[in-house]
Amino acid sequence: INKFPDVSFHSENNEVGLFAKLKEDLNIPLFSVHRLDKITSGLILIAKSSESAAELSDLFSSRQIEKYYVAVSDKKPKKKQGIISGDMKKARRGQWKLCRTYENPAITRFSSLKHEDKYLFLLKPQTGKTHQIRVAMKSICAPIVGDVLYGGTVSDRGYLHSIKLSFSHKGKKYEYINFPNVGKLFKVEEVERLMSEIIL
Repeated sequence: INKFPDVSFHSENNEVGLFAKLKEDLNIPLFSVHRLDKITSGLILIAKSSESAAELSDLFSSRQIEKYYVAVSDKKPKKKQGIISGDMKKARRGQWKLCRTYENPAITRFSSLKHEDKYLFLLKPQTGKTHQIRVAMKSICAPIVGDVLYGGTVSDRGYLHSIKLSFSHKGKKYEYINFPNVGKLFKVEEVERLMSEIIL
């Protein structure tokens, strides 16, 4: 499914979450496989059987599902491309922080392109830690536009989108690509062109 930004995956504060609403609307059993942060939009895999959920969860944990995200920052990154890695620990006010230890590190590969005064990032997390990409972006001095928790500029949305998922399951290859359709910065014609170039 395509999750919209500013929608919680799980129900919270007496507000029905995306997963509960989806089960209610479809009126079939559904099983959670992974989730996206509230600010993040884009592709989510949801299973229709506990067997499929277990199999897909195993693919995620063994890093056999390739995940790609796009993000926008209005700050110049410390480096244009590479790997961001380190252990993550809880910090203040619901934040996480990247540490210099490597006992169970979060690992994110990234590349970036500049367009006018903004930077478009393609990110491929190798692991699936809470707030991993948002923390990674802050660590290279390029917080995501709209992600005020991690120092991003206030905007109409958090500019992080799950754009591509690819994996093999029971001998069949699956690939899903879904470009963001919400957010003024994502809808800039040149940014749309650059996203097409880097993901297709």
